[in-house]
Amino acid sequence: MLASDSPTSASSDLAARGARAREALDAWTREIVAWHFDPATGAPFWLDYAKKLDFDPRRDVKNFDDLSKFPSFEDEWLRGGPMQRWIPKGLAGKPIYVFETGGTTGIPKTRVAFEDFRTDYELFSETLPDEYFPRGSNWLMLGPSGPRRLRLSVEHLAQYRGGGICFCVDLDPRWVIKLIKKGWSEHLDAYKAHVIEQAVTILHAGHDIRCMFATPKLLEGLALKLESMGTTIRKAGITGIFSGGTEFTPQWNRFAHEELLDGTYMTPTYGNTLMGLAASAPTGPHNNYKISYHAPQPRAVIQVVDFDDPSRVVDYGQSGRVKLTTLTKEFFVPGFLERDEGEREAPCDKFPWDGISGVKPFRGVAATTTVGVY
Repeated sequence: MLASDSPTSASSDLAARGARAREALDAWTREIVAWHFDPATGAPFWLDYAKKLDFDPRRDVKNFDDLSKFPSFEDEWLRGGPMQRWIPKGLAGKPIYVFETGGTTGIPKTRVAFEDFRTDYELFSETLPDEYFPRGSNWLMLGPSGPRRLRLSVEHLAQYRGGGICFCVDLDPRWVIKLIKKGWSEHLDAYKAHVIEQAVTILHAGHDIRCMFATPKLLEGLALKLESMGTTIRKAGITGIFSGGTEFTPQWNRFAHEELLDGTYMTPTYGNTLMGLAASAPTGPHNNYKISYHAPQPRAVIQVVDFDDPSRVVDYGQSGRVKLTTLTKEFFVPGFLERDEGEREAPCDKFPWDGISGVKPFRGVAATTTVGVY
């Protein structure tokens, strides 16, 4: 072993890269706060909100930790309109998209978007190995459509990675949730079969599809359907899959690799409309299929905080609630308590900042949350 490759050297290098990442996060935080609270560039919501604060964000926020000066971000602020209050003046006149969350807890949360969904997936693209996600390949998007950003994002990912075409299915996850809540299992099975049939039709239509996004439940359904037809996901031409959802546990990860994928490469992801997309550290037999996600810093930061004291980050390996901070010129969210929980993970070689594992619905709302196609 070379001296530069020693464990001590590797640890020192990771610490140095972590320190640089933190410096970049602090600088980016200052830039984003200055943008959102500048009367010339900020959104009406934040400019009005600043009048209620007992500090000046542009003067007093000097680093990421200073965002704790803000009160907790309330998700009710994102339910209902007018949406124009969220449009930064610095982006006035640009084409606007509106994306919604699942709507499982009432009026869906909404956010305006311009380019963030493209930027997020371009950054994610750099984490995908070309060996399994060949440049220029066609894609299949087997997930929610409608007012969610996922369809447009995966479509852009295909285009960004060499001009591939993305084929999509029609899928309404809100209808799936209604079927589950009503206990209409026969209708639920029929709708799931309808979605899977769309995917099978696309895969067998001669489109030369190599890459795919799918939620765990739909990926499993597709694999079993293909198996009943005497084929597999790999034999159908798929070489790379990225998947995501709260059902993506280490146990399911192992099951998928051993029983469903037939050798096709798959990487887990964790994302939502507010954050973007968190990629995973390498997972497989070497770590018992454990999944650790790392947010796309500095554009978004995940902290795992104490269940009873959201101002306190838990120790590594401890469980807590997900606190999300989003930092882009389109969207600023300081300290939003998500409906998820997990364990705090240490930085890794690929991502020199904290991560999270064991993601599942937050225990405070799990009993009232219905997980549909995810």
